[in-house]
Amino acid sequence: MNRVFAEVITIGDELLIGQVVDTNSAWLGQNLNPAGVEIKQITSVSDDSAHIVEAIESARKRVDILILTGGLGPTRDDITKNTLATYFGVGLKMDEKALELVRAIFAKHNSPMLDINELQAMIPENCIPIYNDRGTAPGMWFEDKGQIIVSLPGVPYEMKHMMTQFVIPRLTEYFEMPVIRHRTLLTSGIGESYLSKKIEDIELALPPHIKLAYLPSFNTVRLRFSARGNDANTLDKELNKIAEQVKESIGTFLAADSDQSLQQILGELLLEQNATLSTAESCTGGYIAHLITSIPGSGRYYAGSVISYSNDIKEKELGVSASNLKNFGSVSEEVVKEMAEGVRAKLGTTYSIATSGIAGPDGGSKEKPVGTVWVAISGPTGTLAKLLQLHGGREQIIQRAAMAGMDMLRKYFPSTK
Repeated sequence: MNRVFAEVITIGDELLIGQVVDTNSAWLGQNLNPAGVEIKQITSVSDDSAHIVEAIESARKRVDILILTGGLGPTRDDITKNTLATYFGVGLKMDEKALELVRAIFAKHNSPMLDINELQAMIPENCIPIYNDRGTAPGMWFEDKGQIIVSLPGVPYEMKHMMTQFVIPRLTEYFEMPVIRHRTLLTSGIGESYLSKKIEDIELALPPHIKLAYLPSFNTVRLRFSARGNDANTLDKELNKIAEQVKESIGTFLAADSDQSLQQILGELLLEQNATLSTAESCTGGYIAHLITSIPGSGRYYAGSVISYSNDIKEKELGVSASNLKNFGSVSEEVVKEMAEGVRAKLGTTYSIATSGIAGPDGGSKEKPVGTVWVAISGPTGTLAKLLQLHGGREQIIQRAAMAGMDMLRKYFPSTK
């Protein structure tokens, strides 16, 4: 079965100057791949007709499907529709259904409709309209020389709805798609190169239709195995067998047998044990709390945090002793343990995480350079602390310390082997 390739072309000066972050391309990759479509390239172009046509012509040399997003609004800088009509050598026509949808949106909001809004319903004569009941700009589906060119609004929630309801189902009818399956394992506490060495024999033995990608992040590495073939069940069995071999090789470095984040894993472990968590953060400044509460339903197990950035708050709110602060300093094993025990007692939780360190760029010394971080975990079986020497800028140190703290708690759980 032939592979089906697509290219995403995002259109807009605002993308190129960083005023708007392109999230559409990531979503398209995540949702086209399970349908059997492989993204070959992602290209961003300016609001310029010649640039758009150049990108289309270039893409058509390497892919079967082009997905264009952006440039379909009512203002003069929205030129995608007219550019496509000129490219195909056709005129524009009024689509009555699209016009009805535009009128309905303005009527719903009790807003006057301008002539420029009515022009939104004009579409190239050779396209199949993709109706948009969430905005004023219809999408366009073109079939030309065995290739599909789709143009959609750049507004994410409009684009996603049109892709899900119209484009992806129609693509699966138009093309005979291969089956693409993925299996992801999350590892934590081991670097990419060390991990690669541990599973070297498994990687070298992979058959040609299965590929391995290493996806490193702060303190974690995702191993994504991707398989391509004709039968989903056969591919799943192969991937499961490989996953079991990897799990046996990496041991306790396995954080999750799925594509999850550490905060998701912690949430599941806490729910399984009917346990609760609190945090006391100094150098991480509430970042651990942010990660944990980014998970829906985290209120069932997360009690709260004390951001004890100053020594005064460490003493008053967490019960850290003045003598330990004086004798050992705020960035020390003694203080971070007291922070973890103090917040756990104060908020009445089963477990707690505490951090205290020097995130930089200033504040370091010869004895405690920037990147020196103490992390502590407190729970029913006692309190543990670990010294970290982290590298990177301030943001990276904060992120790495937060991930290390959550991983320490993951390993602390009685159910974690």
